[in-house]
Amino acid sequence: MTNRFLSSHARIIAVGCGCISAVIYLIMINLTLAHIEAVSGYIPFDLRPLGYGSADVAELLEALGTDGRAYYLAYQIPLDTLYPAMLALTLIATLLWIGQGSPKSVIVRVGILLSIGIALFDYIENFGVLAMILTWPDVSDGLVYAASAATIAKSVFTTLAVSSVFLSGIIRMRSLRALTTRPKVGVWGRFDRMLDR
Repeated sequence: MTNRFLSSHARIIAVGCGCISAVIYLIMINLTLAHIEAVSGYIPFDLRPLGYGSADVAELLEALGTDGRAYYLAYQIPLDTLYPAMLALTLIATLLWIGQGSPKSVIVRVGILLSIGIALFDYIENFGVLAMILTWPDVSDGLVYAASAATIAKSVFTTLAVSSVFLSGIIRMRSLRALTTRPKVGVWGRFDRMLDR
């Protein structure tokens, strides 16, 4: 039922969720994450695709101070709670929209799983960041490792999911081009072939 609804409304969902996720992303990049970096002098956790260690966490959280950590909790975390779901819905709907006619293709299915993975790991990362801020300065190495691993996984899944969308689009364009350049059959096709000789 849900899959049928998504498939039949894929274009509307892709455009709608895409606009919402783009607005949230721009707000985070230009306002909340930019403010966190300006206050601390360090790159926020969300923008470290290669992860971070305990020393990195200590530097950032110490530099943020009480007000900066409160800002992270009050503004960045709520925005980043909406963003993963919107991004995943955008990618899934786009894959279903592009893959109309072949929604069961391997690329579409893998892309959907990767899109769900993005949201999952982003939420794990958010939970980790929330826990690190709330437990500061007694942040455990295990918590840092888990949050960092989620950040890395989120980055990898995002790259692969976006690549699957582009690959699906290329395959779709090639299949449409093949349909429009298919040789004519029947009486008119034979007539065209006679003219070509």
